[in-house]
Amino acid sequence: MTTPPAYWLGPLLLENGFERDAAGQVVSTAARRAHLLIADGRIAEMRFDSPPDDGRPRRDACGWLALPAFADMHIHLDKGHYGGPWRAATPFISVAERIREEQGFLLDFLPDTRRRAEALLDLIAASGVAFARVHCNVDPVAGLATMEQVRLALDSRRHWLDYELVAFPQHGLLAGDTIKLMDQALASGFDVVGGVDPASVDGDIERSLNATLELAVKHGAPVDLHLHDRGELGAYTLERLARLSESAGLAGRVSVSHAYCLGELEPSRLDQVCAALAASGIAIVSAAPIDVPMPPPQALAAHGIPLSLGNDNINDHWTPYNSGSIVERASRLGERHGWNDEYALSRALRHITRGLSPLDDAGRRVWPQVGDAANLTLVDACCSAELIARRKPVRGVLRGGLPGWWAEG
Repeated sequence: MTTPPAYWLGPLLLENGFERDAAGQVVSTAARRAHLLIADGRIAEMRFDSPPDDGRPRRDACGWLALPAFADMHIHLDKGHYGGPWRAATPFISVAERIREEQGFLLDFLPDTRRRAEALLDLIAASGVAFARVHCNVDPVAGLATMEQVRLALDSRRHWLDYELVAFPQHGLLAGDTIKLMDQALASGFDVVGGVDPASVDGDIERSLNATLELAVKHGAPVDLHLHDRGELGAYTLERLARLSESAGLAGRVSVSHAYCLGELEPSRLDQVCAALAASGIAIVSAAPIDVPMPPPQALAAHGIPLSLGNDNINDHWTPYNSGSIVERASRLGERHGWNDEYALSRALRHITRGLSPLDDAGRRVWPQVGDAANLTLVDACCSAELIARRKPVRGVLRGGLPGWWAEG
């Protein structure tokens, strides 16, 4: 990206602290009007009065609230109907049946893959997303052809958002020559080793996990494993992943997506599994589903396990639903778990910003700071709590100091 001359961005609002009632309960969030000097992709100066008349260009932020740039940490771009004629999904029977279904259409879908992926990227960019972790099929049916189309789409929107590309063996890592294809994909630019259900899809937990981690070690890549397996089967898989990843030297470099099983365990068993995940630095990614159990955020937080959100599927052959708004995902998370007060709502933001919040838990402003990367999302809200509860509109995105997606008018 070309670095523009330094310029002033403002006026905008920055959260500045919590306001409490006589009992000490947080009842509102205070904000201050500010201007930011953007230079070399970073925040070079903050002014809480008018910016100096220094001849630098100015970009009007219309008094919008500035927040850390949003991230979608789990999205599929390669099998969507969005961007094409309307089409609903077929009735869901099982993950295995969905895999068989897509094996029948992947090659026919390839000519439209890039165009529809670009439409999805436009959709999530308009919800304030400046970073996406994109899961892309690597399978015996289409080989690496899907990856090529998705990468073209991502590169065409690179001025809007950055990304990581996950090599995702949707049809099973142990199916056919998938391990060889995964090796080729990681050597040709994929950033993350994916995986899916070592028990129910691959049929061999130990072999599947070991093969996944061997690829990660070989390519120096992190891991993001889809885990739909429920109950004790899922819990056992998580424990094995924790132990094996730590032994492989991958502590802190592994994520698990979905992990429905964590929402089904008895408290003592949940505590045991979370302790194993925390000891190995494993993070959790969720789409905040409403039709299946999800990892309990409070239990994860108690163990220091990061929880991030992603859109997952948007109007594709898995589901016809999803607006593409990552704010809506955070709002749904809060609604599902009864986060009704100002403080709890404000804490929901970190799940869509890779852990960043303008205010720490005590209400001290910790973002932005001079020297921070100028990655921010501007929203038409008075505070992050209002954004989450009312799903307020995004007005603009800055990525590396450059305007990305920006609302017209």
